Parts: sequence; structure tokens; C-alpha cells
Amino acid sequence: MRRLRPLAAASLVSMLVLVLVLRTDGASLAQPPTAPPAGAPPTPDFSTVEIKSEKVADGVYMLTGRGGNIGVSVGADGVLLIDDQFAPLTAKIKAAVAAITDKPIRFLLNTHWHGDHTGGNENLAKDGVVIVAQDNVRKRLSVDQLNALTGRTTPALPHAALPIITFNDTLTFHLNGDSIVVFHVPPAHTDGDAIVRFTHVNVVHMGDCLFNGRYPVIDVAAGGSIDGMIGAAERVLPTLDAGTKLIPGHGPLGDKASLQAFHDMLVGVRDKIRPLVKAGKSADEVVAAKPTAAFDATWAPDSTSAARFVRVVVSGMKGR
Repeated sequence: MRRLRPLAAASLVSMLVLVLVLRTDGASLAQPPTAPPAGAPPTPDFSTVEIKSEKVADGVYMLTGRGGNIGVSVGADGVLLIDDQFAPLTAKIKAAVAAITDKPIRFLLNTHWHGDHTGGNENLAKDGVVIVAQDNVRKRLSVDQLNALTGRTTPALPHAALPIITFNDTLTFHLNGDSIVVFHVPPAHTDGDAIVRFTHVNVVHMGDCLFNGRYPVIDVAAGGSIDGMIGAAERVLPTLDAGTKLIPGHGPLGDKASLQAFHDMLVGVRDKIRPLVKAGKSADEVVAAKPTAAFDATWAPDSTSAARFVRVVVSGMKGR
């Protein structure tokens, strides 16, 4: 089924709380709590963040800073942004885009609902940018989100920050000489993941369905699972060739080999953990069994990320 439709406005909220929950693996799963928990890392100093631009192909760039990697389509028709990191970075992001092109930002696509990909929505909407996302993204941004695993609540976004155009399955931007195809995958990182293919220049923005070179964050509370992450990779891999460039949600620019390695790691970890869960092992017992040991040297950037990843995978399996 293919459809493109505006959704009705959701209820307003009086205040947007932007508190970043940092993870020591360098990736951010934006689930800002209503109050910082005891011992939580301090909110980062966004004034020190530098937005860097990398050309991916003709008319396509990747911006990196703090949060999810941003895709940029530039050309005679204007600018399409894919994700927008955090609100305090909007001015720097706009400056980075202005250094590439003098054309206006016309569209913003959110690949999913997390705040390190949607934090700049309200700022850009005030500039007249049209925000687009999968149906479930608007639904989740419209109401408070409670993560039962972490106990944290993410407040709903203000009405102005919500996507005004949503889609169910696919949509296409005919922009800047390219056919930019956006498609929803079954729940993977979340239940609203969108993957973006720049058809004519052989580039794919994976959103957080690809963490290049590190264990991923999987939002089980929002429908994510390791099986879903594997399924997303398996949907995309057959469509790639050796020349395809991949913009990951987090990590450096990748290619088909990067996604294949990520897929193979996920399968290996799943196949180690699933028998333990079926045997009734607790999360602590599964962590103690070190099911990721064969992968940690490549995928774990610190001493705690592997255990965190295992616990998330276990929680997803126990929920099924």
C-alpha cells in the first residue's frame, strides 16, 4: 500500500524538555528524562560541537556533529535534510548547509523519532521547512514516550515540531535531478524507521538501521528488536553494489561491505543469545556468558557497551 497524507494535529504541550542521555559508546539514543537520574552524565556543551561536512556523491553530503548523521541533498530545487540532530545545533547545521549551497532548506525527513534525529524540528519548521516522516514517527512524537526498560519518559514535542506530511510505506522526492525513494521497514531500530535511496547517485541513508563499526542501540520499547535490525539489513543488501555509499545513523561513511559486516555481527550475536534466553537464563546470566566475545574487539568501543547491547537484545527476546 502506498500513500502520502498529512495527519491531524496532535495536542500541544507547553514545554519541550531537551535533556540528552549520553551513552559511552558515542551513540545517542535520545530518550530525555523528565528529570536527570542520579549519576547521569551532564548535558553536553553544544557550543563545542563542530558540524563537519563530507561530500558523498554529486549533490549529496553527510553532516556529522553530535547525534545522528545528517544527509543533505542539494541542487537547483533546494535542500532536503535527512535528520537534524539537537535543537542547540540548528544554527551550526544551517551554516554548514549554507557553506555548500545558497539554496534554501525546503524539506526535512526524520528517519525515526529519537531526539538526536528530530531535535531541530521546531527550529526548522519556524523557517518554513516542511517536515516529513513515517506515520509512527509522528504518533510517537505527539505523545509522551515511556521506556519501561530505562524508566525514562520522553515528553511529546510541541505541535510546531511535528511532521506535517507522513507516509505508510513509501514516498519519493523528485528533487535535484534525482528520484529520492524513502521506504519504511518493519520494526527494526524502532517501529518508524525510514531508509532513503538516492537512486541516480547510488547512495543510501540507513538511519539507525546501521551503526557503522559499533554495537547498535535498539529501542525495544518502540518496537525495535535484533531480528528487525537483521531484517532491515537483509532487505537493503541485495539492492547494493560495490559502488554504493551508505550514510549510517552513527559512525563513518560506509558501503555494502560495512552493512554486510554489521548484519553478520547481528546474526552471530542473536544466535549466541537466543539459546540462552530459551533456556530461561536471566539477563545477568546471559551477560556473564559473554555471547559477544568474538565481536567485541571490532564492535565494542568501551568496556561496558557489550553488556548494554546484550541486555537490550535479551529484553527484546523476552518480550516476544
